[in-house]
Amino acid sequence: MKTSIVLSICTFLFIELGSAQKKVDDVLKKLDDKAESYGAIAQNIWELAEMGYQEEQSSALLQQTLSDAGFSIKAGVAGIPTAFIAEYGTGAPVIAIMGEYDALPGLSQEAVAEKKSAGKSAGHGCGHHLFGTASTAAAIAVKDWMLANKAKGTIRFYGTPAEEGGSGKVYMVRAGLFNDVDVALHWHPNAQNTASVDIALANKSAKFRFHGISAHAAGAPERGRSALDGVEAMDMMVNMMREHIPQEARIHYVITNGGKAPNVVPDYAEVYYYARHNSREVVMEIFDRIVKAAEGAALGTGTTMDYEMIGGTHELLPNLTLQKLMFDNLTKVGGFDYTPDEKEFADKIAKSMGLDHADLSVAKNIQPYKTDGKADGSTDVGDVSFTVPTVGMGAATWVPGTPAHSWQAVAAGGTSIGKKGMMVAAKTLTLTAIELFQNNDLVSKAKAEFLERRGADFKYIPLLGDRAPALDYRR
Repeated sequence: MKTSIVLSICTFLFIELGSAQKKVDDVLKKLDDKAESYGAIAQNIWELAEMGYQEEQSSALLQQTLSDAGFSIKAGVAGIPTAFIAEYGTGAPVIAIMGEYDALPGLSQEAVAEKKSAGKSAGHGCGHHLFGTASTAAAIAVKDWMLANKAKGTIRFYGTPAEEGGSGKVYMVRAGLFNDVDVALHWHPNAQNTASVDIALANKSAKFRFHGISAHAAGAPERGRSALDGVEAMDMMVNMMREHIPQEARIHYVITNGGKAPNVVPDYAEVYYYARHNSREVVMEIFDRIVKAAEGAALGTGTTMDYEMIGGTHELLPNLTLQKLMFDNLTKVGGFDYTPDEKEFADKIAKSMGLDHADLSVAKNIQPYKTDGKADGSTDVGDVSFTVPTVGMGAATWVPGTPAHSWQAVAAGGTSIGKKGMMVAAKTLTLTAIELFQNNDLVSKAKAEFLERRGADFKYIPLLGDRAPALDYRR
C-alpha cells in the first residue's frame, strides 16, 4: 500500500515537472515563432538611430509593442520624455528587465561589410536597438508564461534612454523607480556569448565651456582673449596629470567647439571630458583635479570658465548568486550557427579588422564562467546594481573580434547576425526571470548577497548630483 502511494506521488511530481517544462518550452518556441517580428522592430530602431534623449520614435515603438501585449505603460518617467515603465501583474516578486535604445553620434553605417555611411548623424555602434528589442521580447515571453501558469508577481520592463553618456538610469534610480524591485536583469550586445561576472568603471563627465573676447586675429590680436587657448591649456594640464593618477584610470576628451574661423579669436570654446576608474571615490578625486586644471587654464589665458555635469555612474556591484543562474540559462540556450552568406559577410568584416577570417565557433559556443572580469567601459546599470540585486550577460550579435563603438558593430547589428544573437539574449533573460518567479529562496539568497556586498550602511549618492536630466547633451 505504502509503495503504491509513493509511486503515485512520484508519478504526480513527474507529470507536474514535465508539464512545467513543457510550458517553458512553449514560451521559448513562441519566441522563435516571433523572431522575425522582433527582428523587424530591431531593424526599425537601427534605421532610426536616435541619440540619447532623442529616442522619441524608438521609445514609442517599444511602448506600443508592450502595450499591445497587455502591459500597462507609464511614459515620461523621472523627467525624461523617452523613459518609460511597462508592467504586468501585481505583487511580489517584482522582476525588472532593462532595455536601452540610444545610438551613438558619428557612426552612420550601412549594413554592408565595407565602411559606407548611411548618410545619418548617428548609428547603433553599441547595438542598443537589439538590447531594447530583446528585453521587450523577454518581458512579453515572461508575461505569457505567467498568464499560462497563473503565476503571482510582477514583470516590469524599464525603458532606459541615453545610456551612452547621458546616465538615463541614474535619474530613474534617483527618482526611486527601482526601490520596490526584487531583481533587475539586463544584457548587452557583444562579440561573444558570455555570462561571467562583469564589472564596469565608474564614470563622471562634464562639458567645460570657456568664454573669451573676440578680435581680429591679425589686426588686433592683443585685444582678444582666446577661449580655444583656455581649452588647449586645460587639455595640456590634464594630459600632464595622466602620469600622476592610478594607472587603471581613464580620461577621455573631445573638443566639441573650437571656434569658427582662424582669423577670428574665438570667444567661445567647449571641451567634453570623461573620467573613469573602477572606484567611484577615485573618479570623484580625478574629476575634482580636472576642474582645477580648467580653472587654472582660464586664469592663465584671461578667459572665464563654467562647466555642466553631463553624466555620472557607479561601478557595477556583482551578484554571484544571480550570475551563476544567468550563466546556466545561457548554456541551456546556447549560441547559433552562421549561414554561408553570413559567413561570407563575417570574413569580410574580419579582414577589415586585420584578421584572416572570423572564428565562428565564438558565436556557437558559450564562454567559460569566470568571476575575475576586467572592466573596459562604463554603464549606468552600475547605479541600479547598488539599488537592487542586478545581473547581466552578453550575446554574440557582432562578428567575433569586433570592438564596440565601431562601424563594423553597426554593420553587423543591421543584419541577421545581430538578430540571431538578440534572440539568444531574449531566451536567456526569459528563462532567468521564470526561474526567479518559481524560486523565492533564490531571490532571498540574491538579496542577502547584495546586502552583504553593498554594506548595511550604504547611502546612495548619485555622482551627477541633483541636476535635471541633460536632455540636450547630444544636440
